[in-house]
Amino acid sequence: MTPTLVRQHSSHTGTASPVDLRARARDWSEIQERMLVPLYEAVFERLDVGGGTRMLGLGCGSGLALLMAASRGASVTGVDTRSPELLDLARQRLLPAAAEAPEPAGVRPAAAHVRTARVVEGPPAAAADPSAPAFTLVTAFEPIGCLDGDSEGLRELLAAATPLAGRGTAVVLAGWGPPERCATTSVLRVATKLADPLRGAGSWRPALRDDLEEVAQRAGLRPDGSGRVACPFGYADVESAARGLLSTGLFDAAIAATDPEQVDKELAEALHPHRRPDGTVWMPNVFRYLVARVP
Repeated sequence: MTPTLVRQHSSHTGTASPVDLRARARDWSEIQERMLVPLYEAVFERLDVGGGTRMLGLGCGSGLALLMAASRGASVTGVDTRSPELLDLARQRLLPAAAEAPEPAGVRPAAAHVRTARVVEGPPAAAADPSAPAFTLVTAFEPIGCLDGDSEGLRELLAAATPLAGRGTAVVLAGWGPPERCATTSVLRVATKLADPLRGAGSWRPALRDDLEEVAQRAGLRPDGSGRVACPFGYADVESAARGLLSTGLFDAAIAATDPEQVDKELAEALHPHRRPDGTVWMPNVFRYLVARVP
């Protein structure tokens, strides 16, 4: 769900309309990314992430999962190729001074452990360090099962990353849970409806039960357990909910097929049933994760 930050196109003129990439990256890191904190915490607890862990985070985005692992004593390296703006935020988060900044509830201060962090712009191979031991944990926390073609992209990413890990290393994949368990499904269907002319070009699709297992097997990994985690999406109001969801990139194809105003209007309408009397927006969701092993 890490945002794919692209240039939006007007359906009326055919010309590119640049997105404010920095503002969008901030919306992701300040509003949306924290919705996945329960997922990160559940994985780190299950795998006993701590001082002996060398973690490689694929598609690390603005680095919240890296920060949480570092706060447990892990040595962390994050790689990403899609958004320099997000990587800038990740570097700011992982500086020692950033430990004083407020983080989402449940995230412990990173303290001095952030000195063992690296954030690299590039493919997984860019994280290679011949002088360091192999990675003992690889994470791909961006949930698949929401965009056409996202599983194939993840398979290629894993194939490039596993040579950097030792035999038996845990590789964690994440995905959306069953649509009937995810209240946000009804909102994401707006993206599919509006992007229909571009179906197959980044439009949203419902998650399938075996998405994660199929990706792991095609990447040559051995599945070794899975879990489900409640990750409710909660927002202060409809406006912040819209900003958070737009920051994921899941509505980019819809914006390109129509226009930002139309997407904003239909997104607000779809969010209305999830608005509580105090104005906040609340959508219970379930996410899945799979632990696989490097053979």
